[in-house]
Amino acid sequence: MKKINLLLAVLLFAFTSVNAQEIQEEVDLLQSAIGMEKKNAVAEFITVDGDKSTDFWRLYDEYESKRKDLGKKRINLLKQYAEGYSEMNDNDTKKITNKIISIGESYNSLMKKYYKKIEKKCGIKPASQFFQMELYFQSVIRMTIMEEIPRVPNVKQPVSE
Repeated sequence: MKKINLLLAVLLFAFTSVNAQEIQEEVDLLQSAIGMEKKNAVAEFITVDGDKSTDFWRLYDEYESKRKDLGKKRINLLKQYAEGYSEMNDNDTKKITNKIISIGESYNSLMKKYYKKIEKKCGIKPASQFFQMELYFQSVIRMTIMEEIPRVPNVKQPVSE
């Protein structure tokens, strides 16, 4: 788990000083490394009966592919924020906040969808373990991001006359 935290921190700093193509390459590389660590952790934590194991890993891989797409959206949003946070006005702040909310809702919907699929194919225990692990990973990712990004600046609004 500590490796995942370290990789996330590196990811946050990596995208602040390179161009879009380099960012995408960095994101892909780090997502791959994080994905391998994560898959090992999931394999240790989640118990799936032998004949249902194939179904679980097929669903998990589908989930991960879709989750990575959301991760790329989050990274692009963080890049946009990092490049412009000091110049943000109320409208910019509102747009970014709404996008963050939307991405969070998409993550929750995706987890719920795959929780139901895993429950149907593999049973309640593996589905609940999957959901618990994903909540953990999302919490770690969110905490890492929040510890590393600049805070939304306090900007005094002009007083209306």
